[in-house]
Amino acid sequence: MRVFCFGVGFLAKVLAHQVQARGGSFAGTARTPDGCRALAALGIAAVPFGPDHPDLPDGALDGVTHLVSSVPPDDASPGDPVLRRLGARLAADLSPGTWIGYLSSTAVYGDHGGAEVDEDSATHPSSPRGQRRLAAEADWLALAERIGGAGHVFRLAGIYGRGRSAVDQVRAGTARRLQKSGGHAFNRIHAEDGAAAILASMAQPRAGAVYDLADDVAAESHEVVAYACELLGMAPPPLEPFDPATLSPAARGFWVDRKTVANRRIKTELGVRLRYPSYREGLAAILAAESREPS
Repeated sequence: MRVFCFGVGFLAKVLAHQVQARGGSFAGTARTPDGCRALAALGIAAVPFGPDHPDLPDGALDGVTHLVSSVPPDDASPGDPVLRRLGARLAADLSPGTWIGYLSSTAVYGDHGGAEVDEDSATHPSSPRGQRRLAAEADWLALAERIGGAGHVFRLAGIYGRGRSAVDQVRAGTARRLQKSGGHAFNRIHAEDGAAAILASMAQPRAGAVYDLADDVAAESHEVVAYACELLGMAPPPLEPFDPATLSPAARGFWVDRKTVANRRIKTELGVRLRYPSYREGLAAILAAESREPS
């Protein structure tokens, strides 16, 4: 297995670790020299790609068996930013049968009034970025079909893990307990479970497959923060009424749509068993891992 990833973010770094643990190789792109050095420190073969490096070095895609893109849409131009620059080259350089996975978002479903959605639910994104996500999904699947490969889409719920969780927010003093009138529950996915589901798909390709990567329990954010405080032995911050004016544009985006996300397909098709079926197991495991480290 030789995996190449555009945009090695939080989840992709966990995926890299799981691929390497199984004897595979993992290469990926970063926008800056510092980013490349950070990837190299993790044992990831780093390739510069971004505004200052709009193409890949010769041979970068040689022998690639699995291609992942976690690069989000941008607001600069229409279309997926990777395919906008490299679509023709990918079509020429990737081997027939290459597994391709695009990491998307559950934002493509739009608002469902709190009802459950799954991979067969209607997609009507509420935001321009969600609309671009949906268009990018189609473009990546089309590329896979064009080269005779197997294209897959993974719609991610809120990703968390060690170094990026409510525990970290509480410790940093940035956690807030927001409560929205009528309630607003979110699904999440621990990065280790998300990476395991992607790896399971790599082992069982199905061209055109779409998978929701979410945990079993949708919960309100103030409940998650309160539990993180309980684990840390700290008093929780006070409940605040939800006020979008107090949030950044990115944070407001998470509160636009109300829905819960079903994860049945990753279980029935891929045989995935979540290590962290809810935020409770996930946050407790993060603290347990820290306690096992030498002081």
